[in-house]
Amino acid sequence: MEDNFNNLVFLLNVKFPVICSKMKNLVISSFVLLCIFSGEAFSQAGWNWGENEDLAKEKYALYTDAFKNGNFEVSLDPLIWLLTNTPDLNESIYINGAKIYSELADKEADAAKKDVYIAKSLEMYDKRIEYFDGGGDVLNRKATAAYNFYKKDKGKYPVLYSFYEAAFAVDVKDIHTNNLVAYMDVIRLHKGTGGKLTDDEVFEKYEKINEIIDSRSVEDKEKMNKVRELVDRLLISTVKVDCDFVINNLGLKLRNNMQNLKLAKKVMALSLASNCSDDPIFLVAAKIVQKSEPDFGIAKVIGMKSAAEGDFDNALKYYNEAIELSNEPEKKGEIYYEIAIQYLKNGNKPQARAYAYKAVQEDASLKKSYKLIGDLYFNSFNECKEDQSKVQDRAIYLAAYEKYKLAGDQKMMQSAMEQFPSINDIFELNMEEGQAINVGCWINETVILQRRPSS
Repeated sequence: MEDNFNNLVFLLNVKFPVICSKMKNLVISSFVLLCIFSGEAFSQAGWNWGENEDLAKEKYALYTDAFKNGNFEVSLDPLIWLLTNTPDLNESIYINGAKIYSELADKEADAAKKDVYIAKSLEMYDKRIEYFDGGGDVLNRKATAAYNFYKKDKGKYPVLYSFYEAAFAVDVKDIHTNNLVAYMDVIRLHKGTGGKLTDDEVFEKYEKINEIIDSRSVEDKEKMNKVRELVDRLLISTVKVDCDFVINNLGLKLRNNMQNLKLAKKVMALSLASNCSDDPIFLVAAKIVQKSEPDFGIAKVIGMKSAAEGDFDNALKYYNEAIELSNEPEKKGEIYYEIAIQYLKNGNKPQARAYAYKAVQEDASLKKSYKLIGDLYFNSFNECKEDQSKVQDRAIYLAAYEKYKLAGDQKMMQSAMEQFPSINDIFELNMEEGQAINVGCWINETVILQRRPSS
């Protein structure tokens, strides 16, 4: 956007008046007057051409033409003249100047010259602040540029760290989102190469970063969750954060202050990052966070953890919360399937089937739901048989077969077929293949009679 603006300004302030001047003898006087007034109007707004305006405009034209065409070396001399003689000309000379020096640094093979170009590029941000302010936003831009220049240069970590400290000392709203992860990485690099930072100081800075993440999660939760995950990983690479620390340090503090949402978030995040989410303190923290800031993902995790611990009631509670918190069929279908599994484990086959059907109704691709129903039927033979009619009893396997067929499970289809009634069983009861029969018990479905293939 800045480049487009600069090009427009160049046309209006430099080229347009020149064109108008040359056309004075070729066009009607009214158009000449229009050109003159247009040039004068735009040349006064936000521009300070200095005492030698004509020369300044000439230098500006030379520099912007070369810059626009990517001839950064050619653009440098006229730019330096402008920086020296008209330092308050316009903010654009510093915006473009930073880019010019950066491009020259990227192409420079000589290390000493490269360092000079980098220093000059970073100086453009300081000069921009000096003459045109811009404050925190410009400091953040400088920090980002320095990070790209210096992140692989150990000797520059102290100065890189100082740039980020300055950038993060400004108003929170001026801090760029991309610098949240970069700042944590700079802290890691600085401390890891001998920088004087205690673990407590690292945690203080980590908490400040997380406060900014929290404040921006309202507008873009998914993006900020990814930022938080990266920041957490960098923290663990910076200081010793293991399960012992999370459980016995942060966890103990949380148990003594169960209303501390901020601490609960930290315990939850670091438990995941440290691979110790199996400890009970993770579930404690997750429930605190979920109560204050309901979230589909957290509800699902609590449901799964509760299910793994055999806590049927809590598992259902949080699974149902997850369903209410999502409008995405795929997510809801997966939760319905998990609820079906819980009812199966709890011995409630009708409810297990009901939720398996809900799962596939939400997400038709969840073929495993049909497999689950097929298993329910297949394993209900002893429960449902009446020992009065082999055909009627083995119709259970016909029902199971149909569900396995919907699931596309060839192996279990074959297993079910092997349990179909034989042709003799069918004849003995004066029944015929292809007729509809009802499967009783809790299954209560109508199936089409088929014989066992081998009979």
